[in-house]
Amino acid sequence: MPLFQLILIALIQGITEFLPVSSSGHLILLPGLTGLEDQGQVIDVAVHIGTLAAVMIYFWSDVREGLAGLPRALTGCTDTPGSKLALGLIIATIPTVLFGAVLHFTGLSDALRSMTVIGWTMLGFGLVLYWADQKGAEVKQAGDWGVRDALVMGLWQMLALIPGTSRSGITITGARQLGYTREDGARIAMLMSIPTIIASGVLLGTEVALEANTALIRDAGIAAVLAMVAALAALSLMMRLLRSVSFTPYVIYRVILGVVLLAIAYGS
Repeated sequence: MPLFQLILIALIQGITEFLPVSSSGHLILLPGLTGLEDQGQVIDVAVHIGTLAAVMIYFWSDVREGLAGLPRALTGCTDTPGSKLALGLIIATIPTVLFGAVLHFTGLSDALRSMTVIGWTMLGFGLVLYWADQKGAEVKQAGDWGVRDALVMGLWQMLALIPGTSRSGITITGARQLGYTREDGARIAMLMSIPTIIASGVLLGTEVALEANTALIRDAGIAAVLAMVAALAALSLMMRLLRSVSFTPYVIYRVILGVVLLAIAYGS
């Protein structure tokens, strides 16, 4: 694959994975809007691994605390911050894994990969994010996250499997609707991405492992590293901006892109 295309894919994935604008939607649109060859699932898995590394690096203190509490969480004990976080992440991931399995094995995941679907989800869920961000109270912090809120946010996250929805966007929507501050809601949403990306990586990775060859492995490595760097930069910028800026700029982008995509889809 040309280096330019690898860089483009990695930048798109890295920048959009943690911004509430849908990385999967942008990657699906890339071949159709540019005429470039579809990158394939191997590269998709690679750039997701890159963004996984980025979020683990950025939130390493939370990740380390969650890993330390995982053994106790698996027994149902939540008497430490780490075990409480680990149990919450497990519960929040279950709806997405179950819904993802249904979409995958029924073939619906392929049927949803269309410009029309992405246009409507970009527009619709962008407006839902705006509503939740403007109306949601800011009375909860990350330390308040418990089993009930984890399940609610997990159900919101489940919708992210529809292309164009945005995993970070829909989980942030759920967090704001529950009353979390913008910064802490985004922090929880980013941590929720870790087991979700791992689960999707395992599912896709087992399917594409036999496709890999030396050249493809090299391309995948380049894409993963570039995606990690781009994701770290985007994540760091967004978390800093949330101290003083709402999610409205992302909503405006989603609405404009959604309208453009729908105009193209229905006009063709």
